[in-house]
Amino acid sequence: MTFCFSKRSLENLEGLHQDLLEVVQLAAEYADEAGIDFIVTDGCRTLEEQKAFVAAGKSRTMRSRHLGGFAIDYVARVAGRVSYELKDMVKVADCFKRAAAKRRIQVVWGGDWKSFKDTPHIELSKEKYPDV
Repeated sequence: MTFCFSKRSLENLEGLHQDLLEVVQLAAEYADEAGIDFIVTDGCRTLEEQKAFVAAGKSRTMRSRHLGGFAIDYVARVAGRVSYELKDMVKVADCFKRAAAKRRIQVVWGGDWKSFKDTPHIELSKEKYPDV
């Protein structure tokens, strides 16, 4: 299996912070080695896009890490189908975490949050990468 970002994923990688882009690219290699796949469903958002996400109930905050390119959303692909199953999302999140550790870049997975589990979300840590 040779991992290849879809057109959609490539478009959603535009505008990301360089360190997050490096993590995503290496995570793709790790996912490929593990025989899993993912799609980057969202990346850097404009203020207008974020307002629309909040209005539609797709986001809870106007202080999203997507503003400025500090976060992505993804979905696992299993046997050619989209999967939000926890076990599949964890497998992909593990690829992101492994890639981040290799690059010495601090990331946070939304599935590890205590109050609100956001399993499709990966972001650069606020401590090391504060909002601009």
